[in-house]
Amino acid sequence: MKDKAIDRVVLVSRSLLIFFSIFMLTLGIVFAWPFISIEDTPDGLKYTQTTTDNGVTLHVLQTKPDYITLLTINENVVRSGFPGINGGFFWEDQLLSIAVMDGVPVNGSVKEYGSGWFNTKYDRGTMVFDRITKKVDVQRVASAGDLTMTDETKFWAQGGVSMNLRDDNRWYQIAIDEEGLPFPGDNRLRSAMAYDTSGDIYLIVSSTKCTAKQFRTAIKSSVAAGKLQEGIFLDGDGSSQLLAGNVKLKGDSRTVVQMIAVNGEKR
Repeated sequence: MKDKAIDRVVLVSRSLLIFFSIFMLTLGIVFAWPFISIEDTPDGLKYTQTTTDNGVTLHVLQTKPDYITLLTINENVVRSGFPGINGGFFWEDQLLSIAVMDGVPVNGSVKEYGSGWFNTKYDRGTMVFDRITKKVDVQRVASAGDLTMTDETKFWAQGGVSMNLRDDNRWYQIAIDEEGLPFPGDNRLRSAMAYDTSGDIYLIVSSTKCTAKQFRTAIKSSVAAGKLQEGIFLDGDGSSQLLAGNVKLKGDSRTVVQMIAVNGEKR
């Protein structure tokens, strides 16, 4: 009887050990899954998610400017299959923000309306990467023809609305009164593009509906540990979309004209 009791204790102990091991393995898979799946994205792309003190949840893709490609997709970013986020403003199949790759607008011909050559109606903040100098900056322009770069065939430019991350006093006036940021006071999904002191690019989408001010505050407090130099607001609300591995933010499932893709290959 004593031997049988000991056997039962050993059996129960082994069963508990097996159960505990399976439980811990399952728990590990659940919590590690986003990071495992992110390995399916290109080299040079880092994904992070954070909820800031003001309650805004941000999804951030960090990459190098050489890895950026601006694409016309006429599709939802999630359905496109390309890692990245949505781009600038649009109406139907026409781009209302600059989107130019190496001198060529991504949605048509040079100087053609809706092609990505113009920031329609306003001089707006446009992020520019000069492939010669390897420098990133934000320039306020009405068209790609007004941009300053070293070589007109070796750059990319993405239009939006200036965030003026280092000017807390005047950013709102500039964004709304001078550059026409849509619905700044509404609680909406938001998207942005920024760069830091080392030149890294941050593609940012909120999964929390918030005002433009709350979104900007969340970015300043949590992205790049205070090293951000400048950024631009991109299209928002249902157009705020992101794809990175198993992380899929489809906005309201709408189709967008253009996206900012991370291809993981230097151009």
